[in-house]
Amino acid sequence: MKKKKKEARNTIKISKFAVVFALFLFVIMALRLSQLALFDTIDDVNLANLASKRTTKTEVIPAKRGTIYDCNGEVLAQNVSSYTIIAYLDPKRTENIDSPKHVVEKEKTAELLSPILNIPYDQLMTYLSKEGIYQTEFGSNGKGLTELVKDKILDLNLPGIDFMETQKRYYPKGDFLSYILGYAKTDENGVMKGELGLEAYYDDILSGTDGFITYQKDLRGYKIANTKEMTQPAIDGKDIYLTIDSNIQFFLEQALKTSASNYHFEWLTMVVADAKTGAILGSTTTPSFDPNIRNLTNYLDINVSVPYEPGSTMKIFTYMAAMENGVYQGDKTFKSGTFVASDGTEIGDWNRNGWGYISYDQGFKYSSNVGVVNLLNNGLTSSMLWKYFKKLGFGAKTGITLPKESTGKINFKYETEIYNAGFGQGITTTPMQNIQALTPLTNDGMLLKPYLVSKIIDQKTGKVLEEGKRKEIAQVASTDTVNKILELMDDTVNEQGNTGSGYRIDGYDLIGKTGTAQIADENGGGYLWGANQIISSFAGIYPGKDPEIIIYTSLKRPDEGSAKPITTAVKDVVQNVSKYLGTDLEMVNQEIKVQKINKYVNLDVEQAKNEVANLGLTPLIIGNGDKVIRQYPLEGTSLSEGSEVYLVTNGNMYTMPNMYSWSKKRVCTYFNLMKIPYQINGNGYVVSQNILEGTPLTDGMEIILQLEAKIEKKNEQN
Repeated sequence: MKKKKKEARNTIKISKFAVVFALFLFVIMALRLSQLALFDTIDDVNLANLASKRTTKTEVIPAKRGTIYDCNGEVLAQNVSSYTIIAYLDPKRTENIDSPKHVVEKEKTAELLSPILNIPYDQLMTYLSKEGIYQTEFGSNGKGLTELVKDKILDLNLPGIDFMETQKRYYPKGDFLSYILGYAKTDENGVMKGELGLEAYYDDILSGTDGFITYQKDLRGYKIANTKEMTQPAIDGKDIYLTIDSNIQFFLEQALKTSASNYHFEWLTMVVADAKTGAILGSTTTPSFDPNIRNLTNYLDINVSVPYEPGSTMKIFTYMAAMENGVYQGDKTFKSGTFVASDGTEIGDWNRNGWGYISYDQGFKYSSNVGVVNLLNNGLTSSMLWKYFKKLGFGAKTGITLPKESTGKINFKYETEIYNAGFGQGITTTPMQNIQALTPLTNDGMLLKPYLVSKIIDQKTGKVLEEGKRKEIAQVASTDTVNKILELMDDTVNEQGNTGSGYRIDGYDLIGKTGTAQIADENGGGYLWGANQIISSFAGIYPGKDPEIIIYTSLKRPDEGSAKPITTAVKDVVQNVSKYLGTDLEMVNQEIKVQKINKYVNLDVEQAKNEVANLGLTPLIIGNGDKVIRQYPLEGTSLSEGSEVYLVTNGNMYTMPNMYSWSKKRVCTYFNLMKIPYQINGNGYVVSQNILEGTPLTDGMEIILQLEAKIEKKNEQN
């Protein structure tokens, strides 16, 4: 009995303790709740921010990357969209039964999607019948869908079907202008970034700025209805238009690939610039790569990032230095063959026997190293040479808008170093520097900066944000110097027996200077020996009279030292560019007349036609009207004799001309003036047209022209 009473008393004590402990916990919780209600911050934690983070979701609105175009508006790099189809399965996503936001009829959805996605009906039903999930995808066949497939599915109006968009950078021409364009790719976080070429240099401008949308979500991640939403729109990247002409670029690509298929060498590279502005019209290297698959063997653009010893093309600038410093006498003679420097180093001409006593003018045409040595020993000091090289931009970046441009090296101090520098050994330059240094020869002594970007445009507003144009750096040569060098370059190519005669093309006024440099031993052991241990170069201007383009091309380690890969490439490019630009093939030794055209708009057709013809130009009448309503080129444009002037009339009928052998540029000009849509397949010159000559051109007519690289003359029948 006593034991039971004792147990009862213990039970009462435990119950009292439990009540007291419960009251203590209640008080603690009440105090904590009061603290949470009364204070914004506890233990350095902002409660409002914490709550916000737990219920706020931010989604990125990706900016559209800008497109890169050539000078004619052809797309060279663009973003393309691909899509992944998704199906929302959670009924809670639907707030209004009349407008369902989830898959309602699974059988119908599977039946309609099956033939489009090429997924069996049963497999689709498996995806659509999953329990307890918010959304589902449809495997590999539901990914990478094109815009066309996406639109086909949207036309079905299936509730609960949506798409996730992904962006991919696409280069429609493949292995084309690859080192200039570079490439951009998407990283593991879904961010697209330029990694080479223009894509890298202008990455910020092309990328734009991503936007975002912020909203409140519930515990399951759904957007809470009737809550505030904050949206910051994306700012799309800007579009870039290049100075590159895809037609000229095509000629370069084709010429180098042809040489690569016929000859063996380490690399071959070529740059072509507008002689009057410094705009880069084409730039290529072989081996190259396709930026869509990024099959690179070298990540550096040889034309801007890989300096090398240029060889005898530097004699152009050494001779200019002598002329500008008043120490050049072209008819003065020296003994050619070999020369021994004071340190015992023997410097020889490529013809070690020499040509006897020859003039300095002949020394240029024969590419005599000894001639350069004698110039440096007879008035042209090392200081004069170094300062003039610097004046032309050697040893510094040109400022071309490409990443990793090299400065090269023009340091020379000792006697043999000075001699070697004069004929392009022991110093290093880039092709782009040589293009810049050649511009004074086509601009009466004015050095121009080469440039690659024509304009940068805001794709939404059309506003031009930046514009590339001719930029004069400095007057570096007199008219007399320019004329003399052009004369020597002309003789070098167009006189038989001179070093550049292999580049002569009958009927084409190409002038230039050749160069051959030994390759330096990377281990510091002087120069490598062997017939193929050379870099051959050619600096050219075309036409020599009234120049339109500057060419610089180089070739490394050709088999047996053969110059054929470079000579055939240059000739091919010059002939194709000449046809494309409409240059007269009979220009050699002819004086070129240049005329400024007048305004012909609103004139009678016959009057305008006669005025154009009287200037020695060729009028091309478009339409059957009696008044001129548009013209191309515009008033004030300077044209060479024989050039075409397009006159569009107010007629109501346009007929299809015979466009056989027309260049792409001419075709585009013709139809753009008439504002008639057309389709061009291929590059080069017209070989066929689907509309017969003389056929009236009407709205909705499909005009298709086939172009090929070269035009063969039609066989004439007697």
